[in-house]
Amino acid sequence: MLSISTASIPGVLSEKLSAIADVGFAGVELHEPDFTNNHIPPVEFRKLVEDLDIKIILLKSFEDLEGWKGNRRIQAFDRLEHKFDLMAELGIEMLLVGASSAISDDYSDTITDLSDAAERAGRRGFRLAYMALPQAGLTRTVEQANKIIEEVDNPQLGLALNSHLALADGTKPAHLNYLQGGRVFHVQLSDTSRMGSGDTRIAHSSAHLPGQGVLNLEGFVKVLTRRGYGGAWSIALVDENSPRRGSRTLVRDGFRSLVNLLDNVSRTDCDLKFDIPDLPPRVYTSGFEFIEFAVDEKSSAELSDLLHKICFRKEKHHVSKSVDLWRQGAVNLIVNTERKGHAHNTFNTHGPTVCDLGLRVDDAKQTVCRASTLGTPLFYQPVGEGELDIPAIKGIGGNVVHFIDENSDLHRVWDIEFEPVPDLSTSQPAGIRRIDHVSQTMRYEEMQSWLLYYISTFETSKSSIFEVADPSGVVHSQAIESPEGEVRLNLNGVEGQHTFAGLFLQDNFGAGVQHIAFHTDDIFETSSRLKKCGFNRLEISPNYYEHLQAHFGLEKEMVEKLKSENILYDRQGKGEYFQIYSRPIFQGFFFEIVQRCGGYSGYGARNASVRLAAQMTQR
Repeated sequence: MLSISTASIPGVLSEKLSAIADVGFAGVELHEPDFTNNHIPPVEFRKLVEDLDIKIILLKSFEDLEGWKGNRRIQAFDRLEHKFDLMAELGIEMLLVGASSAISDDYSDTITDLSDAAERAGRRGFRLAYMALPQAGLTRTVEQANKIIEEVDNPQLGLALNSHLALADGTKPAHLNYLQGGRVFHVQLSDTSRMGSGDTRIAHSSAHLPGQGVLNLEGFVKVLTRRGYGGAWSIALVDENSPRRGSRTLVRDGFRSLVNLLDNVSRTDCDLKFDIPDLPPRVYTSGFEFIEFAVDEKSSAELSDLLHKICFRKEKHHVSKSVDLWRQGAVNLIVNTERKGHAHNTFNTHGPTVCDLGLRVDDAKQTVCRASTLGTPLFYQPVGEGELDIPAIKGIGGNVVHFIDENSDLHRVWDIEFEPVPDLSTSQPAGIRRIDHVSQTMRYEEMQSWLLYYISTFETSKSSIFEVADPSGVVHSQAIESPEGEVRLNLNGVEGQHTFAGLFLQDNFGAGVQHIAFHTDDIFETSSRLKKCGFNRLEISPNYYEHLQAHFGLEKEMVEKLKSENILYDRQGKGEYFQIYSRPIFQGFFFEIVQRCGGYSGYGARNASVRLAAQMTQR
């Protein structure tokens, strides 16, 4: 059963439950304050849950039960009985019991108290799922909790596990092989972006949805399943300070992350099966087929002028629409000035912007099938006579992502829907070969959602999040790459409103593509061609080049060459990276030209603050 905790979702309880049921979860962890804070009587609440066809699998959470003396102990067990009364009214069979903060000198007190609690639960038909907590007085680790459960030896008392708490100290999933699956009653899954030792650090480290962090959750699921665990898999975040998205967005992301995790496990171990939707495998994408801009006549002229200066040529025009195809190397850029349809609607909402990405995939229909099964909305608009029906989904900030494959006529779209235009320009290409990467800017709270979308739909890996210092704040950046680097995406999460990226969001009225980077094999030859074509590049502070020479020990002649061309430089081991930027157009959009040498795999992160400072003064 797939489950999620109501504590993980903002909003009113009835709306939470509706969103949980709609997305496909069958089970719910009910956070008791969610119930006590609403005005729905128990009988009506129980009927609401039944009508939604979901099950409350656990009430959370009861703490500070064991280890007390005298009146404190009596009060603790009175509270437990009241909890049982509520569970009976709501039809809930399991209670999550967090390890007590009481520090008892006598270990046997804990055994006695939990034995008593298990017997009381058994008499009323309930089960207790006991969880170790880093801040507890006695039971701080899974091993300690398991030892207590073994000594109590009552079938009504079992173990509750949270992957974040179990693994965030660096524990490997294989270390949990001693567990007996029958003694594990409940499993919560959450990820973290950082690991380290120490109870306090674990308790306060950030918690994310599966796949958003660094924990080996696939190994965790495999170990527990092989040991015989057959209960629910539940999404339960523990970080209340993380960015909060809307309830339906977070529920959808939780479902996507959980299904993707279990699907990955079953694909790497065919003996392990889970009750999840049938999915095609994650999709291999071999590159960007096209990028489309939504513009009007004025912004089209501005964009076309810049493309000319980057030595692109307008090669084709759509047979029935006001749409032009610009090309250089393997780069296809579409300039759309239609007055109806998706591009026009996007322009009306966001102004001139990228409205569509086209990705090359092995199977376009399989791609949209996986994405839609995981909760991504499909995109469709009427197809004109002679046009191809290209599978697509909705993307970031109103963007659309189309998929092109070679299993059909989709890859012939440029021949079927477009016709050549007279070559009015004899401009020599500047050496641009392909799209190196695309940068998408969004609110920080949206960033993790889109990370999940990409890593669950496509065969991609993610980098660690790093912070870029903007003159007016901080931008969180994370890179996603296909296995061979054919598709690279940078997700930039904005917190401050006055950062360069924040101003882009304000001016663009929401998330979108902020820059496109082209790859060249010779940055200096390309730079020379751009200069002859009148390319207006971003001017870099002379102070940067003095620092550059000292930091990397470059030859003075090389530094002067970089400085004269306003080329940024970075190095990783034997790998080198060169960058040229256009000045911003529209509401902060810009192009970049890069060269990678010697296996350089980064994005020039150390240069980001220099670039941002220049852009803020040259917008």
